[in-house]
Amino acid sequence: MDFLHGKIRPLYFKYLAAAFGSALITSVYSIADMAMVGQYQGPDGTAALAVVAPIWNIIYSLGLLMGIGGSVIFSTLKGKADKKSENENEYFTVAVIGAIILSIITWIVIVFFDRELLRFFGADETLLALAEAYIIPIKFVVPCFLFVQMLSAFLRNDKNPMLATVGVLSGGIFNILGDYIFVFVFDMGIFGAGLATAIGSVISCIAMLTHFVSKRNSLAFVKSTQILCKLKDISVTGFSTFFIDVAMGILTILFNRQIMKYLGTNALSIYGIIVNVSTFVQCCAYSVGQASQPIISVNYGAKFGNRIKQTLKYAIYSVIFFSLLWTLLSLLIPNMFVRIFMTPTEEILKIAPAIIHCYGLSFLLLPLNIFSTYYFQALLKPKASFIISVFRGLVISGILIFILPLINANSIWLTMPFTELIVAVFAIATMIRYTKRLPAEEEHIYE
Repeated sequence: MDFLHGKIRPLYFKYLAAAFGSALITSVYSIADMAMVGQYQGPDGTAALAVVAPIWNIIYSLGLLMGIGGSVIFSTLKGKADKKSENENEYFTVAVIGAIILSIITWIVIVFFDRELLRFFGADETLLALAEAYIIPIKFVVPCFLFVQMLSAFLRNDKNPMLATVGVLSGGIFNILGDYIFVFVFDMGIFGAGLATAIGSVISCIAMLTHFVSKRNSLAFVKSTQILCKLKDISVTGFSTFFIDVAMGILTILFNRQIMKYLGTNALSIYGIIVNVSTFVQCCAYSVGQASQPIISVNYGAKFGNRIKQTLKYAIYSVIFFSLLWTLLSLLIPNMFVRIFMTPTEEILKIAPAIIHCYGLSFLLLPLNIFSTYYFQALLKPKASFIISVFRGLVISGILIFILPLINANSIWLTMPFTELIVAVFAIATMIRYTKRLPAEEEHIYE
């Protein structure tokens, strides 16, 4: 796979297939758990996993912070003609060091402060017992979840996207089968779902580590200078992707609290379903960003502007497809999602369609907004990526989530459609501006 001279179309779609498979199975972890637990425990089980959801957002986002941030710089340096002046593997080494530090911190917090976390995330006494049972096995393997995200990013940028997919796929398949066996056959309930997820993450991590003994591998641990400076560069570059997941966790907490305050447990159980569907939509958007980012980063380093524009064209086509697909599904068959994720009561089937219809409108622009952060990262424009991530994930959405319920309790479901619309206006304008600045192959790229 030649990022600098190969044909863009087959290169992009090969990476998209691998990235989509990886993103698809990543979402299976939470979706399979929600579906199995919802069928076994009912609405309370679904609501309990909605409470746990922010923990996943935190773990995954920290892995993406080091993985995306480090791999973007890694690929950019590979594309530069004078790349020998700085070893790209120094950034891989520092990214691994950063991931280890973050894993240890996260591990300590989840192991020793799980009750406090779950209460903060919106659990009452009934949901707390279920949520605690689920995360018992998770506590033993917290670093595996973080490293799966980090390794996936570097494998894609080291021209081995299929192994990233195989790694996630192997763990995901076990998770699906394990959920059924542990939850229903062994009658473990919500604890069994957590156990299947924990073992699946270990399998994924081990599979990805085989890259380091393959012939394709160019990743290596090297002596690195100015570690703190490089760690800062990685963090700045990867911050927007990191914040997308962190913000989703923050929003889930805010939604949990506001829904319990204004609408009650039934509405929260439906929101638990929406969180999982939204995660699936985000994974589709991630796959577009992850497929295009390595190609764009290398060509940005080589100053090949036309190739970047070609990649962008195919990425936009993909974004449009996913946007229309998920919006139509949400509008046409909302109760299908309900029946997948739980054994619903009549009350839930009655109120779910209106809720999913409102929230589902956000899927029309969500993929574009998320892809734009990857695009700006690949062009080493972290400021634009930062603005989109923070305003989409916290500022605009955070304000609306408190204001809208004051007008009408059910208006809370319009928080994300309004947020995505406002952010999309800025994202589109900024993408047009930076894309126009891209040079022909021989020209210099101006900041």
